[in-house]
Amino acid sequence: MPIDHDRLFKELLTIFFTDFIALFRPELHGWLEPDSVAFLDKEIFTDILDGDRHEADLVATVRCKGEPACFLVHIETQAKRQPDFARRMFKYFARLHEKHGLPVYPIAVLSYDTPSTPKPDRYSVAFPDGEVLAFRFRTVQLNRLNWRDYLGSHNPVASALMAKMAIEPKDRPRVKAECLRLLVTLKLDPARSRFISGFIDTYLRLQREELQIFDHLIHTEFLPTEQEQAMELTTSWKEEGIQEGLQRGFSQGMQQGIQQGEYRALIRLLTRRFQALPADVLARIEAAQPEQLEQWLDNTLDATTLDDVFRNH
Repeated sequence: MPIDHDRLFKELLTIFFTDFIALFRPELHGWLEPDSVAFLDKEIFTDILDGDRHEADLVATVRCKGEPACFLVHIETQAKRQPDFARRMFKYFARLHEKHGLPVYPIAVLSYDTPSTPKPDRYSVAFPDGEVLAFRFRTVQLNRLNWRDYLGSHNPVASALMAKMAIEPKDRPRVKAECLRLLVTLKLDPARSRFISGFIDTYLRLQREELQIFDHLIHTEFLPTEQEQAMELTTSWKEEGIQEGLQRGFSQGMQQGIQQGEYRALIRLLTRRFQALPADVLARIEAAQPEQLEQWLDNTLDATTLDDVFRNH
């Protein structure tokens, strides 16, 4: 199933609006009143000439600290490259300003993977004798940001959006682990934690080999309390494999999902029972066949030691 990028980003930015502003526009965060944020209903604009309808992604009214004056913050997300995007940003700005009679602070969030060349953050109209329009907007181009720069950010939006920043293929398991490490330290309520975990899973869906590295990182580098919380937040291998199998239409994906679910369930049970697992035990489980995983899961129910888990009948 295709990813509904607009919905995911709109929900993220709505739930964590002030966190987003604090992370990417700290100056703005310094002089807005957080308790004054109110989101507007859908702002739909129709082009009279071609009849197309366009909806602004997110528009909120905000008040300056200590002031009665309000202004609008318009955040537009873009999941694929669009040549005339800057012009569209200006059109939204002009129509919002005209409709509400308030200043507008425009921000664009560019979430596509390629290209990574800098995108324009202005729209201008000029004639030989001078410029008549110079419209500027703020841009957050995720594929030009280094995820390592946000490891120390005590911010839920950083935990989510690191998954969409510039990532080397070899670093994918590490980035997902670090996203979750940051998330568990934030101690959010379960609903918001689950949402961010789902966001991370959507954009960092690891392959089997990557998942093995990911699980190894959690069980060797996380504190015991972090391990438990991270395992609670991650989508199970079974759910992940089955979903991918359904998307591709292959029964093989379904079978792989079942096997992955058994792998993760065994790791989780053993970690709860025996704390951190030795590297040789993790390697043995990673190399196991489906029937072995199933047998070891059954053994775990009555096991008092790790040797009991791996005994043969």
